[in-house]
Formats: sequence, C-alpha cells, structure tokens
Amino acid sequence: MKKRDLFSLDSLSFQDFDENSELIPLMTPEDEEEISNEKLPETLPILSLRNTVLFPGVVIPITAGRDKSIKLIDDANKGSKVIGVVAQKDEAVEDPTAADIHETGTVARILRVLKMPDGNTTVIIQGKKRFQVAEVITEKPYINATIREVPEARPSKNNKEFDAIIESIKDLALQIIKDSPNIPSEASFAIKNIESNSFLINFVSSNMNLTVNEKQSLLEINDLKERALATLKFMNVEFQKLELKNDIQLKVQSDMSQQQREYFLHQQMKTIQEELGGVSYDEELEEMKTRAKSKKWDEKVEEHFNKEIAKLQRMNPQVAEYSIQRNYLDLFLDLPWNEFSKDKFDLKRAKRILDRDHYGLDDVKKRILEYLAVIKLRNDMKSPILCLYGPPGVGKTSLGKSIAEALGREYVRISLGGLRDEAEIRGHRKTYIGAMPGRIIQSLKKAGTSNPVFVLDEIDKLSSSHQGDPSSAMLEVLDPEQNNEFYDNFLEMGYDLSKVMFIATSNSLSTIQPALLDRMEIINVTGYTIEEKVEIAKRHLLPKQLKEHGLTDKDLKIGKPQLEKIVEGYTRESGVRGLEKQLAKMVRYAAKNIAMEEAYNIKISNQDIIDILGGPKLERDKYENNNVAGVVTGLAWTRVGGDILFIESILSKGKGNLTITGNLGTVMKESATIAMEFIKSNAKELDLDPDIFEKYNVHIHVPEGATPKDGPSAGVTMLTSLVSLFTQRKVKKSLAMTGEITLRGKVLPVGGIKEKILAAKRARIKEILLCEDNRRDIEEIKPEYLKGLTFHYVTDMSDVIKIAITNQKVANAKKL
Repeated sequence: MKKRDLFSLDSLSFQDFDENSELIPLMTPEDEEEISNEKLPETLPILSLRNTVLFPGVVIPITAGRDKSIKLIDDANKGSKVIGVVAQKDEAVEDPTAADIHETGTVARILRVLKMPDGNTTVIIQGKKRFQVAEVITEKPYINATIREVPEARPSKNNKEFDAIIESIKDLALQIIKDSPNIPSEASFAIKNIESNSFLINFVSSNMNLTVNEKQSLLEINDLKERALATLKFMNVEFQKLELKNDIQLKVQSDMSQQQREYFLHQQMKTIQEELGGVSYDEELEEMKTRAKSKKWDEKVEEHFNKEIAKLQRMNPQVAEYSIQRNYLDLFLDLPWNEFSKDKFDLKRAKRILDRDHYGLDDVKKRILEYLAVIKLRNDMKSPILCLYGPPGVGKTSLGKSIAEALGREYVRISLGGLRDEAEIRGHRKTYIGAMPGRIIQSLKKAGTSNPVFVLDEIDKLSSSHQGDPSSAMLEVLDPEQNNEFYDNFLEMGYDLSKVMFIATSNSLSTIQPALLDRMEIINVTGYTIEEKVEIAKRHLLPKQLKEHGLTDKDLKIGKPQLEKIVEGYTRESGVRGLEKQLAKMVRYAAKNIAMEEAYNIKISNQDIIDILGGPKLERDKYENNNVAGVVTGLAWTRVGGDILFIESILSKGKGNLTITGNLGTVMKESATIAMEFIKSNAKELDLDPDIFEKYNVHIHVPEGATPKDGPSAGVTMLTSLVSLFTQRKVKKSLAMTGEITLRGKVLPVGGIKEKILAAKRARIKEILLCEDNRRDIEEIKPEYLKGLTFHYVTDMSDVIKIAITNQKVANAKKL
C-alpha cells in the first residue's frame, strides 16, 4: 500500500503526530484492489462503537473508555492489529453483549494508539472490508466471533448511470462543503482527489450528518449502485436542509438592525475591557441603578432618571453624546435630592457662636436669631434671602460661615464678582460640547445637602455681556416664590432651592438690578467705631496674625492705647482689613528680631509704633480750624464707609461767575448752584449787598480732586460755606453737617448716617447738623456710638445758617 498525505482526521488534531509518524493512506483503486484480495481471518475480536459507523477505506479516530475495549485494543495492537468494528443498536447500553450489536460491521486495521491524559485511549483505525458476525465464540474479556465476508456487487466499468450518480455525489458534496460554514474548505480538495468510486461513497456516507441507524442501513446495502443512490438521496436532504438554514440566517442577518449589530460589538468590547482589568459599561449602568435605589427623589424625578438611563443603555459608548449622558446621570445621582441636614435650634449656642466670631454687628445677629426662632416654632418656613450691605472689610463674608456653624448647616460660597455669562448660573444645555451645570447646582452637589447656607459674594459686581445677564438669571434663584422649581439648563429638571439660606453680600446697592434688590432683605452692615476696632484687633486680628507668623502671645503684646493709636493714625476705613495689615507689620517686626536673635520690646510702646510703621499718616482727616471764612466740614458716604470732606470757597474780583472744581458729579454741582441762588434770593435776610454778586466771582472747591464725588448730601455744607464766605463770619467750631437742600429752602434727609457718624468721631467732631427726618436713624444707633456728640436737627436752610454761622468775624475779614 502506497503512502499518501494526510487530508482529514475528523476531530483528531494534527499535533497528535510527530514527524516520524506513519502517514494515513488515501484510498486509490490500486489500494482498493489490494484490500479486496486480502483474506480475512476466521475469528476477530469485536469492538462495539456507540455513536458512529466505520465504512471500508475510511480513517476515523475513536475513543475507548470501557475497560474491555481498552484491553481489546491493547491486545490487538500487540498482535495482528486487525479487529472487527460493529455499531451498537442502542448507544445507551454500557456493557453490550452479542445481542446488542448489529450483525454487519467492518474489518479495521489499527494505525495508531494514543494514550490520553484523562485515562482514555484514542485509536486511529482504517476500514478494510465488510463482514457479518457468524458465531460468537466468547464474550469475556471481550467479544470474539467467527466472521464471514460480505461480498459487494459492483456495476460494470462502463455503466453510465452509475457514473452519473458518482458525478452527482461529487458535485453535491462540493456544493455542501462550499455552503456549509462548519466544513473546512480543504475537504473539497479531498473530494476532488478521490479516485475510487466505492471509497467516495463510503467517505461521503461516513461524514454525512446522519444517525447511527441511517449509516448502518447504508453499510448493509450490498449493491454499490443502490448504496450510491441511497447516499445521494441523503445528500439531497442534507443539501436542502443546508439551503433552508442559510436562507433563514441570511434573512435574520438582513433584518438585524445596525443597533443590534453594535450591541454584539459592545459585548465583545465589554469582554476585552474586563480582560484588561477595566470596568465594563454594563457594570457602570448597574452601579448607577443600585445608587438610584437609595435616593430620596419623588416619582417625577425617578421617572425622568429611568428614562435617561434607558437612553444611555441604547447609546454607543464610542459616540461623544455617551460621555455627556453619563456625566448627566452622575450629576443626577450626586445631587442631594430631598436630603437635608438637621438644624440646631439651640438659640443660646447660636448666639455664643456669632458673638465669638464677630464683635458688634448686632442687627445681623438679631435677624439670624429671629430666623432660627421662627424655624424652631414652625419647622417649614421658607429660607429668607438676606443681603448684607456695607463697606469692605466689615466681616460680611465671614459672617456667612459663622451663620452656617450656628445653624449646623453646610457652608457654600460663590464669588459673583465679574460674572457675565448667564450659563454660570443656569448651566449649559446638554447639546453643547463641554456642557456642565450652573454654579448653583454644582455647589449643591458639593455641599451634599439641599439646605446649606449659601453665600453669594459680591452680588453688586455682576456684569452683563452678549452671553446674557446673570443678574436676571439670579431672579429665579433668589425669589422665594419661584426657587422651589429652579430650572437648570443642564439638569433639565426643577430643583427645590426654597430650603437654602441665601446670604448675598454687597458694597453698593446702586449697581444691583432693582428687581433683584426687591427680592432680598437688606441688612446694613456699617463700619466699626474706634472702640470696636480696638476690641476686634485684640480678640481676633492680633491672635490670627501671631498664629500665621508662627508666634504666640508671649512673643508680642500690644496694649489697648497702642491699638487705638494704630487705628487712629494709620487706618481710615470702615472695616478692619487695613488695620490687619498694620498689625501684620508689627508681628513681622517681632518675627524678624526673634529669627535674628536680636533684642526688641515685647510690649509695644507708642515710640515703637512710630519706629515700625512710620509717622501717623492720616492726621489730615482731623477737623480743620474755623479761622478761615468759607471752609466747612461735611460728612460723606463712600463705598469704603463714611468719610469727612472739606468744602472750600473763595471770592475774586469779577462779574459774578460761579466755578466748581474737585471732580464733582452732576448732583453736587447742582447743589452748589441751588445754594448760590438761595443766598441771592435771601440777601436781605442775610444782610448782604445784592451788588456783590455782580462784582465778585465765586469759586467752590472740594479737595482730593482725584477722587470722584457725587450726591446731594453736601448741599447744606455748600450753603454754609457760601454764607460764611459772603458774611466773612466764622463757622461753628468742631461742627460737621450733611443734608440735601431745595430751592424752597427745605433740608431733606440723606442716607449713610451711621457711617457718617463714625467718620465724624474719627475726626474728633463734637457737633453734627442733620435733617430732622434723620432723627430716626440716630435713634437706631447704639448710645455708646453717640457718646461725646451733639446733634442739631434742622428743617430749613435758615436753621442751618443760624446754627452753623457765628457772629464772630474771621481774622483779616475782607470788606465787601
């Protein structure tokens, strides 16, 4: 028998052979004739097969697991290597006897025996001839039987019908191999190269998807032509099944949507990610669903979340919208829906905290305690919108932190200075690249509760641009009637802000939109007196600076007189930021000497203050003397608190022109004109010659021309200055004034009274002239702030002149 190349071993792997292994022969007509001339032995050991049938010429691997089968193979492999192979009638029978096997089988030759790691034996066998069991000799240890050869009726060589059947089998086999995805394409090469017709029939019969009984029926057909026809019949049925299967698969494949296709790809990607140690998208979704179960949101919010997470599940993770949707759901889960911190209703404790952190500010503390009291009684009050209005450095922002601690709430701060994009408040729509929620929603996420203390810092410094008006967007945030459904563009849902305690801070009310101002409760946080500044420096500022510079209270001591000297001589503010800077210089002086191991005075003296800070810089703010006609001290409000200003006026030969200088606004210039016209119309009552108004020019000046100044409160000051100038009489000593005037001779009230009073005290003013209607403002000020001051309340300009102008002529008075 010739040696041929290996072409098919069914389930056997090529790796089971080494290069020295015997090659499996491919049946040729010469090989077939040689086998047909072989004489069969009289007796053979019979190997029963469970689930296959061996055909002559075909090579198959079989696995022997039964002890009797393994012994049979071992004995035969040591001997002639020839055995009889017969199929079982019932494959479920574990120990078949002669009655359990078919009569017709195939003589086989053992080509190779392989021991498997699991204890089984794999044997490669090749069929030779068909036989019938004549008589069973023994069944122990395995079946031995006498056999007789079953002759095969072959058609003549020139039988055209048989040749046509063979060609049909070849063509159909090639078509089945081509259409079946489970049969390797190399099988077609084997079919084309089979030269023996009987081997072709047997090879195809052996490899068809038939039952054991169907294959056995083919093996038992003696006439080769009939067997070929039966094989072709089975092949046609197999081919029809394959066509139907392929048609169904094609239809299913064409009906599969692109989204389904992507789903399978995502599943593969998920497996790859898990292999690489990453988190799969499905795990992220399951984690989100698990987190959602613990949220306290209402039915409407839950329905919206379920809808959005279902949308995420349908998305391709590779598209840009997927990350936006995932971030959106993460925000949804991170927000504290209906989660509130428990308020602490211990009012005495709250008062202690407020007093500990801030000296003074009694109105603010009183308002916070009132709010706490109402919350304690009702427990469902909407949070107020407070606006702390006052100059810089008076503790507006830090007050918010103390309020949060007193209430037991989380503290959140947003700086609104320079904000000009509406999206910073309301968020971006999700359709934009880089979309994110507004600062309100972001801060609530950071706070972790839905009722924090929310400080909106510098609300007066909001600006607008082509990107929108943030102050208009703040209307919804700060309106108690609207903010229970605050709509964020990114969130796309209403969020309840009604339990948030908003505290806005502002240096000026004039730049706040009127509609926004109307929604807030204004609390005026005025400046500090000298006494309060000294106490703040002693209790808070100095200990803070010592700690920041690594010192203790044993390294530097500043007494109250020295602190007062620093406040009076080196600061001119309503707040305490400038004072803190001066104290920092004093602490740095001590720190430098300690580091250089040089001697210094631990207890600071007045001379030490001058040596460290230099000479007093603000003595010019003190009241100036009244020995010059036309110089009057006025009181003004500025963004940094109250201040004093000096109105100066002089006469020069001319034609009665009025000149006003000092970087004054329109309102102040109008006040000067009104004062001048009032004096002209009342010249007789003032004992003035009307002709002087035609002979002299009047020049009014307000020093510090680099500082813009405007407002009506300097009206009485200008009137007093002009009357003093024209009459050449002195102004009352240590007197300052503020008030608006009209052409009818009335004095009108003005604002910023407390700040102006503090400025007067800093300047050592003794008497203050005010409108009668400002009396109520004075009554609201603590009595200790008013100590050492005398107030004059007026209603008419004539009252102002009577009180402010003395009968004493100034030295070197001009004769007009």
